[in-house]
Amino acid sequence: MNVIYLDNHATTRVDPRVVEAMIPWFDTWYANPGSTTHEPGRLAKEAIDQALARIAGFFHAEPDELIVTSGATESNNLAVFGVCLHPRQKRRKVISVATEHQAMLGPLQKIQKAGFDVKLLPVQSQNHCVPGQIDLQQVAEEIDSDTALVSVMLANNEIGVLQPIREIAKLCAQHEVLFHTDATQAVGRIPVDLDSLGVDLLSYSAHKVYGPKGIGGLLIRGQNGPMRLAPQIVGGGQQSNLRSGTLASSSIIGMSKALEIARESQMQESVLHGLWRNRLWDLLSAAIPGLQRNGPDEQHRLPGNLNVCFPKVEGQSLMLEAKGIAVSSGSACTSANPETSHVLRAIGRTDDEARASIRFGIGRFNSEHEIEIAAGQLIDAYHKLTSFVA
Repeated sequence: MNVIYLDNHATTRVDPRVVEAMIPWFDTWYANPGSTTHEPGRLAKEAIDQALARIAGFFHAEPDELIVTSGATESNNLAVFGVCLHPRQKRRKVISVATEHQAMLGPLQKIQKAGFDVKLLPVQSQNHCVPGQIDLQQVAEEIDSDTALVSVMLANNEIGVLQPIREIAKLCAQHEVLFHTDATQAVGRIPVDLDSLGVDLLSYSAHKVYGPKGIGGLLIRGQNGPMRLAPQIVGGGQQSNLRSGTLASSSIIGMSKALEIARESQMQESVLHGLWRNRLWDLLSAAIPGLQRNGPDEQHRLPGNLNVCFPKVEGQSLMLEAKGIAVSSGSACTSANPETSHVLRAIGRTDDEARASIRFGIGRFNSEHEIEIAAGQLIDAYHKLTSFVA
């Protein structure tokens, strides 16, 4: 495929080293790790236990604090429903943010219909110093003795804004309120340490960090309040009865390898991706007057993230014209939705501005040369489109 892939927030290419680690688990070490009555099963269990320990260690967690899931969407569901629908849960309020991913907004809508008071807090507008970031004072004012859960995404999937997770955790601890974060976009891009973040529950997906699709995890610690979690998938009793189902050996090995590589390369990649992101912005803004950046400055956003509003054209038209580049207008999970980005609207962009915006996600398999080629193709496509409306 002769296309420059700059959509690494939607998913990432599986690293060849991850693929290599996974292959033997399809045709050689294929035994069920739950079948410990025979040697192949015991060997599989031993290897999976070691992989799970390495995965947990990546987050500075213990293996018994990790629940393997099919990905962040399931993890978010388990966090919300597991906390709120536990038989001993008496609190009836949940606090989150208007710019959360649909994987969190969907469960929140469902529990709201079940009678919970769901508060979606606004974020700072594009005119503020940190566009897209939540106001800590509003969080403090909303948390009360009836709050069961607070959930705030660590890094936004569209504008890359980083939220003040540690400070929110301190507010939750004061009221013994459980705090969940969807860290999907942050894992592998910036340090994600369960100890320093101070959260009770943390969701992530392997496919955002050059691992396989269909697997992720929910880390469960319970630092800020009593942790009671109702399982949402029951049957075989695996994973301490919190998530039944045969463990996917190949995917767990792949996820472990992906996080191992991320631990070794994260710092260097973050620097490079930040430089390339800035290079892309410099090239585009120099050639296109009136170009606007959506979201915060580089200090408060993911290093490889850039979200740009192009004047006078629709982002969809620009993407179609620049055929040699793979980018998106926002979340891959809402790309079929004709509505404009709820994240861009939340920071004050108009519908027209949101439709004129494109998200770039720079990743491991890009290069500075590709960034320069992509910028040139976008600039040419932009001038071609605007020549028709001049």
